[in-house]
Amino acid sequence: MTGPRHFLSLSDAGGDAIAAMINDAQVRKRARVAWPKGKPDADAALAGRVLAMIFEKSSTRTRVSFDIAIRQLGGSALILDSGTTQLGRGESIADTARVLSRMCDAIMIRTDSHDKLEEMARHATVPVINGLTDRSHPCQIVADLLTIVEKGKTLPGLELAWLGDGNNVLHSILEAAGLMKFNVRVGTPAGYEPDPEFVARARAGGAKVTLTHDPVEAASEADVLVTDTWVSMGQQHAREKLAAMAPFQVNDQLMGKAKPGARFLHCLPAHVGEEVSESVFESEQSDVFDEAENRIHAQKSVLLWCFGLVA
Repeated sequence: MTGPRHFLSLSDAGGDAIAAMINDAQVRKRARVAWPKGKPDADAALAGRVLAMIFEKSSTRTRVSFDIAIRQLGGSALILDSGTTQLGRGESIADTARVLSRMCDAIMIRTDSHDKLEEMARHATVPVINGLTDRSHPCQIVADLLTIVEKGKTLPGLELAWLGDGNNVLHSILEAAGLMKFNVRVGTPAGYEPDPEFVARARAGGAKVTLTHDPVEAASEADVLVTDTWVSMGQQHAREKLAAMAPFQVNDQLMGKAKPGARFLHCLPAHVGEEVSESVFESEQSDVFDEAENRIHAQKSVLLWCFGLVA
């Protein structure tokens, strides 16, 4: 008997499945134009299914997108957090996984430690989905790839520039690059580079990864520029880090180094005036709110993949 289909990383699905997710998301999104947000899809593909959502880190887009996603697929969601469950009083991840597996059909967890996610998956008998950890954020990147494709870009051969901190979002972008065959130019201050393991895996998958401490080199001739907050949730607001990051702000000058028609992405929330200037954030090249909406459509395709309904 095979185990559940977990979505802990993009590699759990693979490039073909991610492409299928993007296609499914586009089809379902088009079919819902002008519909009420809570109306189920015509096929209600996950009717009767219950998704348990565990939040050990605060959330807006992940919380709302998964809730609306499961509703649009015909199912329902339970929102749990450590403050109102026994997780906050010392119950183990293993026992929580075993209990929820008997009561719900899938589990999404957003947590600080990737080890907790992996422990949840080891003990769950239903699909477990990575809603964010300190190591990666795969659901965000499915939405990002969907947005890039919607804007007329082709993934194989795409030139994507990352500016700022070598964090969990960048790790998942690098993972996607190796799977979907696009290139990444990583511009970070010295000491803030991504985990070398993700760089190596991207290169092994055929992606060209450039690591530079020069933001202009990273942005030059890029199709898409991506950034994230410089100080992540749980980190103290470090003046030293902000000072190091300042040259990597995505502003008009840096966007001007990219290809004509280049797009700007940010997973949000944004600190406008820090990692991105207001002029770029509010520009016609900015797709941040399409990207945010696409979390719903991407999450739907991830859920369907976990249940074997997307190849």
